[in-house]
Amino acid sequence: MPGLAAVLVAAVLGIALGSVPSMAAASAVPLREAVAALAVADESRDGYQRDKFRHWTDADRDGCSTRAEVLIDEAAVAPEVGPKCALAGGLWYSSYDDEYVSDARGVDIDHMVPLAEAWDSGASAWTATRREAYANDLDSPPALIAVTARSNRSKADQDPSTWLPPYAAAQCGYITDWVSVKTRWGLTVDNNEKAVLVEKAAHCSNVPIVVGIA
Repeated sequence: MPGLAAVLVAAVLGIALGSVPSMAAASAVPLREAVAALAVADESRDGYQRDKFRHWTDADRDGCSTRAEVLIDEAAVAPEVGPKCALAGGLWYSSYDDEYVSDARGVDIDHMVPLAEAWDSGASAWTATRREAYANDLDSPPALIAVTARSNRSKADQDPSTWLPPYAAAQCGYITDWVSVKTRWGLTVDNNEKAVLVEKAAHCSNVPIVVGIA
């Protein structure tokens, strides 16, 4: 019977070759094994434009965009949802900087792996439909996270080799979520990114990450 890392690598290779593995191919993989399984490749920003990832859509046509869905789902205190999904009140916890925000306008929805970083790491070869699915991934909790606008803009399009949450207690969770998203979407890492992930994961709990391959 193949090991967990082998199953994970096979699933990711399936994406690279154009086949989409079934959800049954997903495994609970210890963090350090998942980091080790990430493929290393050079990155290129050539051709990137943010609008190549259509985001904040309303996939289920319930009147709430992806942004609003995340705000509702991640609220520490639920907001009131009015006509056209207008949100009033509510309270959100930003794990990046250990702060609470009481106004939805002060909350950004961060792509755990930024759109530009995804482009660099393999999404440049995707179809527009797949990029849209990535930008609006509500099926994987780590993919999108409500945080303060300040922390999100500080992060911008950086990977963990140049940016980690300023709140130290959040860094292991951040690394785990980053690896989960990269694995789910079959994205590669560069050498500096891989080195930092290996080093940080060695000092974090070797928790299992359950990855449903997208």
